Amino acid sequence: MSALTAESPATDASPRAETAPPILSVNNIEVIYDHVILVLKGVSLSVPRGGIVAILGANGAGKTTTLKAISNLLHAERGEVTKGSIEFDGARIEKLSPNELVKRGCIQVLEGRHCFGHLTIEENLLTGAFTRRDGSAAIKRDLEKVYAYFPRLKERRTSMAGYTSGGEQQMCAVGRALMSKPKMILLDEPSMGLAPQIVEEIFEIVQNLNSKEGVSFLLAEQNTNMALRYATYGYILETGRVVMDGDAKMLRENEDVKEFYLGVSGADRRSFRQVKSYKRRKRWLA
Repeated sequence: MSALTAESPATDASPRAETAPPILSVNNIEVIYDHVILVLKGVSLSVPRGGIVAILGANGAGKTTTLKAISNLLHAERGEVTKGSIEFDGARIEKLSPNELVKRGCIQVLEGRHCFGHLTIEENLLTGAFTRRDGSAAIKRDLEKVYAYFPRLKERRTSMAGYTSGGEQQMCAVGRALMSKPKMILLDEPSMGLAPQIVEEIFEIVQNLNSKEGVSFLLAEQNTNMALRYATYGYILETGRVVMDGDAKMLRENEDVKEFYLGVSGADRRSFRQVKSYKRRKRWLA
């Protein structure tokens, strides 16, 4: 149960108010590592088709694990989804391989960018088209489209990716995902380690890709202030559970969110446990 449903009905901007089926629906999943460590506990969320949704929370809250559960990358880390279901574009995907998910249009950009340092920027981008079978002409058109969105990458197209800046590598990682013709991109901590100006530039590009190309985005982000500027809806995770969700505007104006995630503190707030809605959420988690 979320704070939104306890205090007020969802607004029309929320994924739950969408009449069309969401492109992604995560239903009450649990994730366990090494057959014993419970990391996610009853997480549910949805992403509307053509929407930008943010998963927010501190380091260790379960954001990355949620994304890896969706993209089926948990097995490489001895993790597995033990309960619940995940649906992408109308079909259950828990049993699909990451390669099959890419072919269906669900792509994850991992935390830390993970470019191939020994390849050029352009070679990195072309690896994103590896699963495509629509011909070199179509791939070339999409490469030019990526360069239109990321003009800095066009300038560095022949540079070895390992010798480019962190911002350029993040752009390369997003551009590589775009080369696979995605329906949805799972973007993990796009702001990590980058200067504020570069972070804003990347989020602006994400917004352009969403509005012009129709790509849905699910962002896992510690930079709550930036994420809520561009997302339409958000979920806040704490210790592997969703403790609050709602329209981005509502979350930005929520006093608890402002204090504990946006750094805006009222004079009468002394500790996290004194917050009324936190105690209420703790009751839900009991």
